[in-house]
Amino acid sequence: MTDEALKRTPLHESHVALGAKIVPFAGYQMPVQYATGIRAEHEAVRERVGVFDVSHMGEFEVTGPDRNAFVNRITCNDVGALEAGQAHYTALLNEEGCFIDDCLVYRFDDRLMLVVNASNLTKDWDHVVDRKGGANVRLRNLSDEVALLAVQGPLAEALVGRFTTFPVADLRYYHHGEATVKGVQCFVSRTGYTGEDGFELYCRARDVEPLWAALVGEGGGTPCGLGARDTLRLEAGLPLYGNDLDETINPYEARLGWIVKLDKGSSFVGWEALRALKARGATRKLVGFELLEKAFPRHGYEVFAQGRKVDVVRSGTVSPTLGTPIGLTYLPTHLAQPGSEFEVDCRGRRVAARVVKLPFVPHRVKRRN
Repeated sequence: MTDEALKRTPLHESHVALGAKIVPFAGYQMPVQYATGIRAEHEAVRERVGVFDVSHMGEFEVTGPDRNAFVNRITCNDVGALEAGQAHYTALLNEEGCFIDDCLVYRFDDRLMLVVNASNLTKDWDHVVDRKGGANVRLRNLSDEVALLAVQGPLAEALVGRFTTFPVADLRYYHHGEATVKGVQCFVSRTGYTGEDGFELYCRARDVEPLWAALVGEGGGTPCGLGARDTLRLEAGLPLYGNDLDETINPYEARLGWIVKLDKGSSFVGWEALRALKARGATRKLVGFELLEKAFPRHGYEVFAQGRKVDVVRSGTVSPTLGTPIGLTYLPTHLAQPGSEFEVDCRGRRVAARVVKLPFVPHRVKRRN
């Protein structure tokens, strides 16, 4: 796809003005890093506060009398357990119980909103619309109308709080509320994809520029690109669709069985398959690993255990925080415990690796006030 055919977020010119390196990603031109580089951006989030433009994400609104029952039928977590002002992590699954996508569901007084990965937006929308059936719901794809900024790091609360009278300090983890931030009407959620405390601010696409300018300019937040987002989420042990999750992987294999509510009172797409999968037990598990020699575990490198290929490196990097090569892969269940050793083929050289406990870097989200 040519640059001309790629979409741009409403902040594209702001990124260019800041010296961002722009790359194709999920159908968009996106900043992968700014002039200071990925490591500096990564450290800013771990030590202070970073601001990410993630307006490429997709948002689907569900309204109507059957909205809760409908979303319960197409996702595996239990919408009925949410109160207005809460959100949860969940997934759209196929009939085999494997990932169409992982996503968030936000519950409001009068509607629900699904936030999906940009790379899956068209596929996800078709999946949702195809399963509407006779449900009394209205579905709207708001993706082009909504902008999204992620403010992440130990100083995120102070930065967002500087520009709003909304009591962000009182907002609990995976809760959200409506707020005016630097004069921009938003809803603010205490969520993120870095393992650090932080917020995600949703607003109208046409209103996002002054919000970005306040957080990054006046507020001094470090602008961060996709590169730092990836190293941060990997250190936090958070899976990425297309690498660690796909349509051949089920939640039990991905160590995400906690989002599957088989007993929520209604069946859902993939329910029968997951009942059988749970009864049988997973034959492989997603694991975190570290290399025991100096090398870079790139995505796609072959993984060997007990003399045979068992998978590939799903995600890998040299951790900016730890200074060691880390990654994610799937191993047979009997080898998936911390301390188990295997090998990664790094450009024709078998490098020793060891399973380690996830996350690589402890989460520091604010779970209680």
